Amino acid sequence: MLVFLVMYLFLQNFRATLIPTIAVPVVLLGTFAVLHVLGYSINTLTMFAMVLAIGLLVDDAIVVVENVERVMTEEKLSPLEATRKSMDEIKGALVGIAMVLSAVFIPMAFFAGSTGVIYRQFSVTLVTAMSLSVLVALILTPALCATMLKPSHVHNDSSFIGRFFIGFNNGFDKTNSGAQSFVSRMIKHSKRYLLCYGLIVGGMIYIFSQLPSAFLPDEDQGILFNQVSLPAGSTTEQTLKVVKKMEKHFLEDQSEAVRSVFSVIGFSFAGSGQNSAIGFVGLKHWDERQRDDLSVGAVAGKAMGYFSTIKEAFVFAFPPPAVVELGTANGFTLFLQDRVGWVTTNYFRLVICY
Repeated sequence: MLVFLVMYLFLQNFRATLIPTIAVPVVLLGTFAVLHVLGYSINTLTMFAMVLAIGLLVDDAIVVVENVERVMTEEKLSPLEATRKSMDEIKGALVGIAMVLSAVFIPMAFFAGSTGVIYRQFSVTLVTAMSLSVLVALILTPALCATMLKPSHVHNDSSFIGRFFIGFNNGFDKTNSGAQSFVSRMIKHSKRYLLCYGLIVGGMIYIFSQLPSAFLPDEDQGILFNQVSLPAGSTTEQTLKVVKKMEKHFLEDQSEAVRSVFSVIGFSFAGSGQNSAIGFVGLKHWDERQRDDLSVGAVAGKAMGYFSTIKEAFVFAFPPPAVVELGTANGFTLFLQDRVGWVTTNYFRLVICY
């Protein structure tokens, strides 16, 4: 409905608006058929691609309708002749549009790893909709233009719709004139505006370079997890002593950042038993932790330094992942050195995310 209203506002012709509107369900139904053949379902990724595709696939039909109307108005041709001449002019452009958009989204279907799993259905859905949109614009839309459009369409100035469209067109023309005059000034002072553009690009490069580049960047969520693991056969009393050391470190040594600690003996993310424990550290509000040394990463780093002095247990601190549903901790990086085989000087870098 939103697409229909926007097109009617600018085309101001019900027949011309109806033609692109018909193309939308035709393309979507064809896309659903392709998804069914590939074994994909209607989920968040495919629906997101559908929503994005609706705005893109309408463009092809609008290009055909507007060009046919232009040829009808300028050359006083019948709808059939105007459609034939119009398609000779724009069919190459329609195919080019589809190829450019497909070149953007097709590589996403071949990404490896978890990124490929996430974006493959999105890519296939969007590329399928765009391809079918071009076919509809080359086959169905010209047929509808030749049979539905009329040579001219003039609104009655006395009607409400006529007055509304006249006012809209006047306002749009003023906006268009203002934009053209602004572009003319930019061309006259091209060096100045190119300098501004260069500053904007430089600022964007700097901002993007400061953004975390991990698959799921760490976030300070105001909470920290701690896992305690003692040797098999350790008693609950021994585990409790280690837990008290952990709690004392957070509540006393890092009291400036830590608000509370809640510990559980007998359970951890690695399993359950009297030699296991887990601690949940609640940090103070972010307004009270403005310094970098009070962030969740800094608190975890200081805790790991202290935990390394505890010889009777293995204790480590880690922040929760950015998306809790993807696991209980963020990924970590380790280096594995082969000291036995022929690759004695090579290192293998493994990135493990769980």
